[in-house]
Amino acid sequence: MTAWIAFLIFAATLVLVIWQPRNLGIGWTAVGGAVVALIFRVVTFHDVWTVTRIVWDATLAFVGIIIISTVLDRIGFFEWAALRMARAAHGDGRRVFFYVVLLGAVVSAFFANDGAALILTPIVLEKVKLLKFDTKKMLPFVMASGFIADTTSLPLVISNLVNIVSADYFHVGFLSYAIHMVVPDLVSLGISILVLYLFFRKDIPRQYNPEDVSNPASAIKDARMFRLSWVILGFLLAGYLLTESLHIPVSFVADFIALVFLWAGGRRRVVQPWRIVKEAPWSIVAFSIGMYVVVYGLRDAGVTQALGQVIDWTAHGGLYAGTVSTGFMAAVLSSIMNNMPSVMIGALAIHASHTVGVMRQSLVYANVIGCDLGPKMTPIGSLATLLWLHVLSKKGVTIGWGRYFKTGIILTIPTLLVTLSGLYLWMQWIG
Repeated sequence: MTAWIAFLIFAATLVLVIWQPRNLGIGWTAVGGAVVALIFRVVTFHDVWTVTRIVWDATLAFVGIIIISTVLDRIGFFEWAALRMARAAHGDGRRVFFYVVLLGAVVSAFFANDGAALILTPIVLEKVKLLKFDTKKMLPFVMASGFIADTTSLPLVISNLVNIVSADYFHVGFLSYAIHMVVPDLVSLGISILVLYLFFRKDIPRQYNPEDVSNPASAIKDARMFRLSWVILGFLLAGYLLTESLHIPVSFVADFIALVFLWAGGRRRVVQPWRIVKEAPWSIVAFSIGMYVVVYGLRDAGVTQALGQVIDWTAHGGLYAGTVSTGFMAAVLSSIMNNMPSVMIGALAIHASHTVGVMRQSLVYANVIGCDLGPKMTPIGSLATLLWLHVLSKKGVTIGWGRYFKTGIILTIPTLLVTLSGLYLWMQWIG
């Protein structure tokens, strides 16, 4: 009986998070689900404390990264990069398509997939309009920027909220994570470029007038702040690299640098620090704790233990079978129920399994890959996709769910399979 109650609470919470009736915030919905789970004794207050200890670092790091991205956006950092790439393409439409994908991969890696969806999408949209592309020619660039935001959010712990949650749960350090995931991310980038080009090759314009591209320097709002940003970002990367050896939570580094950016931007009067802090996604903190408390109810009801047995069964087929099966299981769950709860369900299931050593490591990273890439199969798969669709709708670009399903499934399945295969080969190599 408890298992059914836990599942019903989870399903109702998830539906409300995705539907958001009357603009009900996802934070309120998730906390409401957690309260109901407590009332029905699906979870305990001890579970709430356990979940809080798991997700606090991830959520606060995410808020810091979004604040950093917002400040950089306000000073024209990302627009400058987009214009530089458009200039570098010298009027070649296929080359600028490749550069857009590459820019999306870099932004996603260092500023998270949600940052890429929120910031890069409108910039790409405005630039292709300036290049006088019609709707048909615009679509490949728009779809590519949304797709690549998730498929290349693998390399670093801070590239995706999913990555941070998994790394914290399994106590994986920043460098250790990067060593295992940079190569699979490069594989994902390569296959993403290939499948995107093959799918959209007929719609990508061959040429455009390079004179339509503005001078990149025109995008910079404050030259001194722009130069200072590179120095601050250098300290940010150094801080990330030191987190593992100094046993410092990633959120400490991200939030400290966010404060530095806010202070510097305020001094130069290019941003309003308090306004940016107010507009930061604080609801994600409540959502993460509340949603994972609800997911913890599934664990206490035995659901994740059952999935752990499925993982054990697939692992008996060897490292490749276990890796691919776990990755696809995570991908399907993410596409149906969103990747935020799915990564915790997968992590709990892996923890409940009897796998050890390289097999356990490979399953942990396969779960992350599945939860990063799998959401692209459906519009509800990740917060980044929902944000991306919201940004597009505000700009007057509507992508129907039917078209999204068709495109998402065709693009995602081969990308996921090749990336998981790359992870398997890399795990074989590094042991």
